[in-house]
Amino acid sequence: MTGRLKYVLAAAILLAAVDVSQAQQKLVVSIWGGNWRDGAKEAIATEFTKRTKIPVEFITGGTMDRLTKAKMAGARPESDVTLTTSHVAYLYVADKLFQQLDTAKIPNLKQAYPEAVRSPYHIGLYSYVFTPAFRTDLMPKDFKIESWKDLWGAPVKGKLGLPDFDPSHIIVVSALLSGGDAQNWKVGIPMLEKLKPSIKAFYQSDATSQELIKTGETPVQVILSINAYHQMSQGIPLKVVVPKEGGVVGIDAIGINAGSKMTDAAHEFINVALDPKVQEKLCDIYKCSPMSSAAHVSPQLAALPGIVTSAEQLKHQILIPDEVRAKLLPEWKVWFTEHMTR
Repeated sequence: MTGRLKYVLAAAILLAAVDVSQAQQKLVVSIWGGNWRDGAKEAIATEFTKRTKIPVEFITGGTMDRLTKAKMAGARPESDVTLTTSHVAYLYVADKLFQQLDTAKIPNLKQAYPEAVRSPYHIGLYSYVFTPAFRTDLMPKDFKIESWKDLWGAPVKGKLGLPDFDPSHIIVVSALLSGGDAQNWKVGIPMLEKLKPSIKAFYQSDATSQELIKTGETPVQVILSINAYHQMSQGIPLKVVVPKEGGVVGIDAIGINAGSKMTDAAHEFINVALDPKVQEKLCDIYKCSPMSSAAHVSPQLAALPGIVTSAEQLKHQILIPDEVRAKLLPEWKVWFTEHMTR
């Protein structure tokens, strides 16, 4: 066997070994189940695998359940990438569960709004709002919501649904209406207590929220806009309103788990997720707002209340700093449970 032939055979064996190694690799992504997983799979994972040939496996669970599992796993995470709410991502960072991002490996970040950079460890992918919505067939024909204050009005008495697993939205709104803010939330307590006659029920999950709207038990809700638009697509006569004070913004963010063996692939997954075309597809699926300034959503989507298409529009909504929300949420939940749900 000639030296050149030996070299060619050796190179072929090495290439085959690399191909086998790559084929055995996969990127594991932690996310919520249902529509959240399906949307990320269709919009992000499909394009990522097309570009890299690396398959994506999703593991699913609730927001806090996944955080607890990540804490238990420590330096041996079960996923490479985690999608969660931006304020919960702050808790991942605080517990050193995310690694610092190399932004040079995320070139699409240059086109993102400033609000997308939540920290050196996590990036916002899209936004939505918690805002009032009501059943048009179950409320008076002249009923309307122009301000958050309208939830305290007589037409809403005994009809309002609120989330109790995360009361930050109504707590911060009450503080703002009382001259305070998220940090100085206690100034809104008197107003919160005056809201009790309006409240019919509390919901503990997206599914419960949608059921309460569907049955009409709470014809008025403070609702996640994505859930509201999903129900409207199913024929439920629901009207979403962003009050003049703005909706309470939620941002879902992504980070790379500390200890991941797929760091380069994880960075590329984030880069793909921020690609303008991927952003457009993701937002069309979820009915949410993109974080890329280069993403062009359809006129139909842009016309929906709560959809923002510029950094300037985002500033006119109610944004709660991740750190403030993460640190105060346990206190808010205790107070809310003791004084509002009993």
